[in-house]
Amino acid sequence: MPDAKEAGDGVTSHEAGHDAGRDGEAEGPRPGRRLSCLAVVVAVLAAGAGGLFWLFQSNLSQPFGDDRACDGSDTKLPQAISAGGAPIPAGASDVHYYTRNGNAEVTFVSGEVEDYLHRAGVLPEDAPLFDHKYGTKAEAGDEVALPDGLCGSPLRGPVWVYDATSATGSAFSVMVECSPVDTESLRLPTRVAVTYRLS
Repeated sequence: MPDAKEAGDGVTSHEAGHDAGRDGEAEGPRPGRRLSCLAVVVAVLAAGAGGLFWLFQSNLSQPFGDDRACDGSDTKLPQAISAGGAPIPAGASDVHYYTRNGNAEVTFVSGEVEDYLHRAGVLPEDAPLFDHKYGTKAEAGDEVALPDGLCGSPLRGPVWVYDATSATGSAFSVMVECSPVDTESLRLPTRVAVTYRLS
Protein backbone atom coordinates (compact mmCIF):
# COMPACT_ATOMS: atom_id res chain seq x y z
CA MET A 1 0.00 0.00 0.00
CA PRO A 2 1.56 3.33 -1.01
CA ASP A 3 2.30 5.71 1.79
CA ALA A 4 1.16 9.35 1.89
CA LYS A 5 4.40 10.57 0.36
CA GLU A 6 4.02 8.31 -2.64
CA ALA A 7 0.36 9.33 -2.99
CA GLY A 8 1.38 12.97 -2.88
CA ASP A 9 4.06 12.34 -5.47
CA GLY A 10 1.44 10.74 -7.70
CA VAL A 11 -0.82 13.75 -7.49
CA THR A 12 2.06 16.07 -8.17
CA SER A 13 3.17 14.00 -11.14
CA HIS A 14 -0.36 13.91 -12.49
CA GLU A 15 -0.69 17.72 -12.18
CA ALA A 16 2.70 18.22 -13.77
CA GLY A 17 1.70 16.01 -16.66
CA HIS A 18 -1.56 17.93 -17.01
CA ASP A 19 0.30 21.26 -16.95
CA ALA A 20 2.78 19.97 -19.48
CA GLY A 21 -0.12 19.13 -21.74
CA ARG A 22 -1.42 22.67 -21.41
CA ASP A 23 2.03 24.08 -22.09
CA GLY A 24 2.25 21.90 -25.16
CA GLU A 25 -1.00 23.39 -26.45
CA ALA A 26 0.31 26.92 -25.91
CA GLU A 27 3.50 26.16 -27.81
CA GLY A 28 1.80 25.45 -31.15
CA PRO A 29 -1.27 27.24 -32.64
CA ARG A 30 -4.48 25.24 -32.92
CA PRO A 31 -5.53 24.14 -36.44
CA GLY A 32 -8.76 26.21 -36.18
CA ARG A 33 -6.83 29.38 -35.37
CA ARG A 34 -4.43 28.72 -38.27
CA LEU A 35 -7.35 28.36 -40.71
CA SER A 36 -9.00 31.62 -39.58
CA CYS A 37 -5.70 33.54 -40.02
CA LEU A 38 -5.31 32.02 -43.48
CA ALA A 39 -8.88 33.06 -44.37
CA VAL A 40 -8.15 36.68 -43.34
CA VAL A 41 -4.97 36.76 -45.46
CA VAL A 42 -6.82 35.32 -48.48
CA ALA A 43 -9.64 37.87 -48.08
CA VAL A 44 -7.16 40.79 -47.95
CA LEU A 45 -5.31 39.53 -51.04
CA ALA A 46 -8.58 39.00 -52.93
CA ALA A 47 -9.75 42.53 -52.10
CA GLY A 48 -6.44 43.97 -53.32
CA ALA A 49 -6.53 41.93 -56.53
CA GLY A 50 -10.15 42.99 -57.14
CA GLY A 51 -9.22 46.64 -56.73
CA LEU A 52 -6.34 46.33 -59.20
CA PHE A 53 -8.56 44.50 -61.69
CA TRP A 54 -11.21 47.23 -61.42
CA LEU A 55 -8.59 49.95 -61.93
CA PHE A 56 -7.09 48.32 -65.02
CA GLN A 57 -10.46 47.20 -66.37
CA SER A 58 -11.79 50.79 -66.30
CA ASN A 59 -8.73 51.92 -68.29
CA LEU A 60 -8.90 49.04 -70.75
CA SER A 61 -12.63 49.53 -71.36
CA GLN A 62 -11.94 52.99 -72.85
CA PRO A 63 -10.66 53.17 -76.44
CA PHE A 64 -6.86 53.67 -76.44
CA GLY A 65 -6.96 53.68 -72.59
CA ASP A 66 -8.08 57.34 -72.85
CA ASP A 67 -10.98 58.11 -70.52
CA ARG A 68 -11.95 61.05 -72.76
CA ALA A 69 -12.61 58.75 -75.74
CA CYS A 70 -16.16 57.50 -76.31
CA ASP A 71 -16.92 53.91 -77.31
CA GLY A 72 -16.41 53.23 -81.00
CA SER A 73 -13.76 55.92 -81.54
CA ASP A 74 -11.21 54.88 -84.17
CA THR A 75 -8.62 57.66 -83.80
CA LYS A 76 -6.94 58.86 -80.62
CA LEU A 77 -6.85 62.64 -80.18
CA PRO A 78 -3.80 64.31 -78.63
CA GLN A 79 -3.76 65.51 -75.03
CA ALA A 80 -4.13 69.11 -76.27
CA ILE A 81 -7.18 68.94 -78.53
CA SER A 82 -7.61 71.43 -81.36
CA ALA A 83 -11.26 71.43 -82.40
CA GLY A 84 -12.12 73.30 -85.57
CA GLY A 85 -8.58 74.59 -85.93
CA ALA A 86 -8.16 76.12 -82.46
CA PRO A 87 -7.09 74.54 -79.17
CA ILE A 88 -9.96 74.13 -76.74
CA PRO A 89 -9.55 76.35 -73.65
CA ALA A 90 -6.85 75.34 -71.20
CA GLY A 91 -8.44 73.97 -68.06
CA ALA A 92 -11.58 72.80 -69.87
CA SER A 93 -13.37 70.09 -67.90
CA ASP A 94 -15.62 67.11 -68.70
CA VAL A 95 -13.82 66.62 -72.03
CA HIS A 96 -15.03 63.77 -74.26
CA TYR A 97 -14.51 62.95 -77.90
CA TYR A 98 -15.77 60.57 -80.56
CA THR A 99 -13.85 59.93 -83.78
CA ARG A 100 -15.06 57.97 -86.78
CA ASN A 101 -14.03 57.86 -90.45
CA GLY A 102 -11.97 61.05 -90.29
CA ASN A 103 -14.57 63.07 -88.41
CA ALA A 104 -14.39 64.20 -84.79
CA GLU A 105 -16.87 65.39 -82.21
CA VAL A 106 -15.65 66.99 -79.01
CA THR A 107 -17.53 68.24 -75.97
CA PHE A 108 -16.14 70.20 -73.03
CA VAL A 109 -17.11 72.70 -70.34
CA SER A 110 -15.29 76.01 -69.90
CA GLY A 111 -15.72 79.59 -68.76
CA GLU A 112 -13.67 80.83 -71.73
CA VAL A 113 -15.82 79.76 -74.64
CA GLU A 114 -16.24 83.23 -76.15
CA ASP A 115 -12.45 83.50 -76.50
CA TYR A 116 -12.41 80.03 -78.14
CA LEU A 117 -15.08 81.13 -80.66
CA HIS A 118 -12.91 84.09 -81.69
CA ARG A 119 -9.71 82.01 -81.89
CA ALA A 120 -11.42 79.35 -84.02
CA GLY A 121 -12.67 82.01 -86.43
CA VAL A 122 -16.30 81.15 -85.67
CA LEU A 123 -17.15 84.68 -84.61
CA PRO A 124 -15.38 87.92 -85.59
CA GLU A 125 -14.03 89.98 -82.69
CA ASP A 126 -16.53 92.81 -83.16
CA ALA A 127 -19.62 90.63 -83.78
CA PRO A 128 -22.27 90.09 -81.10
CA LEU A 129 -22.42 86.57 -79.71
CA PHE A 130 -25.76 85.71 -81.25
CA ASP A 131 -25.53 87.35 -84.66
CA HIS A 132 -27.76 85.49 -87.13
CA LYS A 133 -25.06 86.03 -89.76
CA TYR A 134 -22.96 83.39 -88.01
CA GLY A 135 -25.41 81.06 -86.35
CA THR A 136 -28.94 80.10 -85.40
CA LYS A 137 -30.85 79.28 -82.26
CA ALA A 138 -31.58 75.58 -81.83
CA GLU A 139 -35.06 74.38 -80.99
CA ALA A 140 -36.00 75.35 -77.46
CA GLY A 141 -35.88 72.61 -74.85
CA ASP A 142 -34.42 71.80 -71.45
CA GLU A 143 -31.80 69.55 -73.01
CA VAL A 144 -30.23 69.24 -76.44
CA ALA A 145 -28.66 65.87 -77.25
CA LEU A 146 -25.01 65.63 -78.22
CA PRO A 147 -24.17 64.46 -81.76
CA ASP A 148 -24.49 60.71 -82.33
CA GLY A 149 -21.68 58.71 -80.77
CA LEU A 150 -20.44 61.52 -78.52
CA CYS A 151 -20.65 60.59 -74.84
CA GLY A 152 -21.11 63.00 -71.96
CA SER A 153 -23.90 65.16 -70.60
CA PRO A 154 -26.35 66.79 -73.01
CA LEU A 155 -26.33 70.54 -73.50
CA ARG A 156 -28.84 72.52 -71.47
CA GLY A 157 -31.12 74.76 -73.53
CA PRO A 158 -31.30 77.27 -74.95
CA VAL A 159 -28.52 76.42 -77.42
CA TRP A 160 -26.93 78.42 -80.24
CA VAL A 161 -25.35 76.68 -83.27
CA TYR A 162 -22.50 78.27 -85.23
CA ASP A 163 -21.54 77.03 -88.70
CA ALA A 164 -18.04 77.98 -89.80
CA THR A 165 -15.15 77.11 -92.09
CA SER A 166 -11.78 76.16 -90.63
CA ALA A 167 -8.42 77.47 -91.81
CA THR A 168 -8.03 74.28 -93.87
CA GLY A 169 -11.28 75.02 -95.70
CA SER A 170 -13.41 72.31 -94.09
CA ALA A 171 -16.79 73.11 -92.57
CA PHE A 172 -17.42 72.59 -88.86
CA SER A 173 -20.14 73.45 -86.37
CA VAL A 174 -20.15 74.53 -82.75
CA MET A 175 -23.08 74.24 -80.33
CA VAL A 176 -22.94 76.36 -77.17
CA GLU A 177 -25.21 76.77 -74.16
CA CYS A 178 -26.84 80.18 -73.85
CA SER A 179 -27.81 81.86 -70.60
CA PRO A 180 -31.43 81.05 -69.71
CA VAL A 181 -31.91 84.55 -68.23
CA ASP A 182 -29.66 86.89 -70.24
CA THR A 183 -30.34 86.72 -73.98
CA GLU A 184 -26.97 88.30 -74.77
CA SER A 185 -24.72 85.92 -72.82
CA LEU A 186 -23.51 82.36 -72.65
CA ARG A 187 -24.31 80.12 -69.71
CA LEU A 188 -21.35 80.10 -67.33
CA PRO A 189 -19.57 77.77 -67.38
CA THR A 190 -20.58 76.79 -70.90
CA ARG A 191 -20.88 73.28 -72.30
CA VAL A 192 -19.79 73.12 -75.95
CA ALA A 193 -20.02 70.46 -78.66
CA VAL A 194 -17.83 70.82 -81.76
CA THR A 195 -18.13 68.69 -84.91
CA TYR A 196 -15.28 68.92 -87.41
CA ARG A 197 -13.18 67.06 -89.95
CA LEU A 198 -9.81 65.69 -88.85
CA SER A 199 -7.06 66.97 -91.14
